[in-house]
Order: sequence, then structure tokens, then C-alpha cells
Amino acid sequence: MNSEEHGRPGDGTAGDLAEGPAGDPSEEPAEERDETEAQRIDRNWIELLQELRIVQTGGQVLTGFLLVVPFQDRFADIGGGGRALYLVVLTLALASTVVLLAPVMIHRAVFRSHRKDRVLQLSATLARVGLAMLSIALVGLAALVFSLVVGPVAGLVAAAVMAVLVTAMLFVLPARVRHRAATTPYYAG
Repeated sequence: MNSEEHGRPGDGTAGDLAEGPAGDPSEEPAEERDETEAQRIDRNWIELLQELRIVQTGGQVLTGFLLVVPFQDRFADIGGGGRALYLVVLTLALASTVVLLAPVMIHRAVFRSHRKDRVLQLSATLARVGLAMLSIALVGLAALVFSLVVGPVAGLVAAAVMAVLVTAMLFVLPARVRHRAATTPYYAG
């Protein structure tokens, strides 16, 4: 495979992404792993697929749960605001499922076209978007369930707590790990 197929250092393609497909800067450059650029892209693609499998399962379980809610007797008691929130959460869950499945379909569409570097780059972006959508759905779900079970104030508190947790786990913690990895030399051991 030539350098155009997998990107050249500094051109912003996957070949320049020594940090890995999901933005993991702790990922060492290919030469430190004794692998070619094509091998690194293949490894990063496999790692991304493993991550997506885990997230897709959670998103699909959430979506399945949400799809049966309207068929429960108590759903008739939900007011207009609760129904609107339910529909927003359901839409986000469904959309996140589609976005998280898209990398597999994109890969199938360009299979054997020697564009895995671009598929990897696009798929990593889609994974981030899908995770963000799923995270917002979780915040909305916490608001919905707590509002229905305890009341609207509890729903707002639950949504705020979930939003803080999501922000801390999906943005703050990875940023700290990325910063630490960038400032700490890599030691092969």
C-alpha cells in the first residue's frame, strides 16, 4: 500500500493519527510497535470495532427499553411534557444506534478499495458523535424516569447529576488522560 492510501504524516489523515482512532494519545506510533502503517490502521480499525460493539449493545438495550414504554399502562398518565421528553430521548437513542452502526456499513461499502485510512478517520468521528448522542439520551432518560417516579424536581436533579457524570467520564477524564500521555514520555516495557 502506498502512502497516499494510508495518509502521509502531517496531512491530517489517519496516517497522521498516531494517537489511534478514538483519539487515544497513549497509542504509540507505529514505529514504536514495529508495525507498518497499514498494520497500525488495521489494528486501530479492529480496536474501534471492539469499542463500537460494546457501545452498540448498550444503545440497543436502551432503545429496546424505550420502544416498549408506550405499551405500558402507566404511559397514558404521562403529561405532554413527559411525552415530549420521551420522544426526544427515543429519537436520540434511535439516531445514536444508526450513527454507531454507520462505520460498519461504510466499511462494507468501500471494502477492498484501499481507503481504510479514511474509513477509520470517518468512523472515529461517527463514534464520537454517536457517543455524544447516546450520552444526551441517558441524561434525558434520567430526567424522564425520575420525573415520572418521584416528580419534576427530582427529574431535573437526576438529569443534572447524570450530565455531570457524563461530562466527567466522557470528556474530562479522557482529556486528563490525553494530557498526561502527552506530557509523560512513553516507556516500552
